[in-house]
Amino acid sequence: MNFDFLNPIRWKKSVLIGFLSAFVIVWFSFVDSYSLTTRWELSSKKEDLKARTEQLNKDSKELIKKIESLKEDTALLEKIAREEYGMRKPGETVYKIRREN
Repeated sequence: MNFDFLNPIRWKKSVLIGFLSAFVIVWFSFVDSYSLTTRWELSSKKEDLKARTEQLNKDSKELIKKIESLKEDTALLEKIAREEYGMRKPGETVYKIRREN
């Protein structure tokens, strides 16, 4: 039996280059820590985080505006204190009404 096909030294250069190229492509596409699949996943996470950051910045700006309006409008501050925290002025009686759904 002739087992020359098992000896890589006897292979043609084009076959060796083909195997090497295929190995490199597979390695960098799927196996390596900076593979194409990993880069794609990181890129999608990056886009999600950018969108989340923009949303949080918008929310932060709205909260800053709300804080400024509370500093300036004492009636609004009193309304929130009464409705959300159940606070009252001295001498007032607060009645809570529960709604049944």
